[in-house]
Amino acid sequence: QLQLVESGGGLVQPGGSLTLSCAASGVTLNYYHVGWFRQAPGKEREAVSCISSGGISLGYADSMKGRFTMSRDNAKNTVYLQMNSLKPEDTAVYYCAADLARDCWGLLDGYDFRGQGTQVTVSS
Repeated sequence: QLQLVESGGGLVQPGGSLTLSCAASGVTLNYYHVGWFRQAPGKEREAVSCISSGGISLGYADSMKGRFTMSRDNAKNTVYLQMNSLKPEDTAVYYCAADLARDCWGLLDGYDFRGQGTQVTVSS
């Protein structure tokens, strides 16, 4: 059974950077497509980014493209989300989700596994 644990969230000033980690245990993450999602209080879930099992990443939203970069380290069984030029509107709980069969676009419809999330707060 795949288990995902996020870390790296916290409080950062506008314009700052954070790197979130999504560490997998139970099985190897190598063959899974992995996405990052976020949800702010009172708002709907928003898709952030995704990386395919082959290591190709894509950003879902124009507002985050160029600021957020996703990568994976198969040796560490971990994927990362590097977030730069953070804005107050990026404040949310960020969580990673993974699926073996659904590709990055399929993850928008659902996924088999997800973590509990990590809080990111962008504020001065």
